[in-house]
Amino acid sequence: MNDKKIPENIFSKTPKSNTARYFQMLISLFFSALLYNYLIEPSRIATGGVNGVAVILKYLLRFNPAITIFTLSASLLVFSYIFLGKEKTKGTLVASIAYPLFVHFTKYFAPLIQINLDDMLVISIFIGLIGGLCNGLLYKTGFSNGGFPIISQILFERFKIPIGKTNFIINTIIILIGGYYFGINMIMYAIIINYINSLVVDKILLGISKNKSIFIVTTQPTKIKDFILNEMHHTITIFDVEGAYTSKKRQILLTVIPTKEYFQITESIKIIDDKVFFVVSDAYEVKGFK
Repeated sequence: MNDKKIPENIFSKTPKSNTARYFQMLISLFFSALLYNYLIEPSRIATGGVNGVAVILKYLLRFNPAITIFTLSASLLVFSYIFLGKEKTKGTLVASIAYPLFVHFTKYFAPLIQINLDDMLVISIFIGLIGGLCNGLLYKTGFSNGGFPIISQILFERFKIPIGKTNFIINTIIILIGGYYFGINMIMYAIIINYINSLVVDKILLGISKNKSIFIVTTQPTKIKDFILNEMHHTITIFDVEGAYTSKKRQILLTVIPTKEYFQITESIKIIDDKVFFVVSDAYEVKGFK
């Protein structure tokens, strides 16, 4: 028996791969800083996180955004070291130092290109797209950008409060405070930004689905199997299952198809069996299934 040992870290520890990861992280943080100075800070949209706090404090108390971001990030790093330990803190250390430095230096680039901020909807969409791209590329390196998610991690470790729920509450509070000072419209723009950001991050991390997986429950398994095998030329995996309510034994057919064939196949199996039940989901990665 040839057992393969799964590596402890999915990221290679070779110097070359680490250099590439750090380079990608720094590039992502650099463009995030440009986005902050060109669009986020001038438009006064508190999108949540340390960026949102920096925007609010800049216009209320004239605080330097880079100093605000660095102070918050450094303080949260201390909490991370105390409550989460050295290993989990190392991944956020570089980003917590590099990002405020980039914010400080890229502010001198802002006067070089003048951007019309009259159309806030377009600005919001662009912030969401570019911000999501930068965050997605950063997360793909395996590093974290630190900030308030550290609080969420601590609360999860200590009290098992879901990280997503804590992040949502913290960001909502920051967005509402920004809306209170800058207007209700800014809350709506912040929601648009965060929604687009999350969609883009998912696409960067998971990729664009080119395939669909279909689970089919039917009273005509042979006919549908023959259609998919012989007409559409796709293979099928068959599972023997039992209904929990009726205890009736049935078969589930599983096939993976190109997205472009989705309509043709689903409409065809509905013709073969007008009572067919099927579930379709995106298949982001398919390997060894032909």
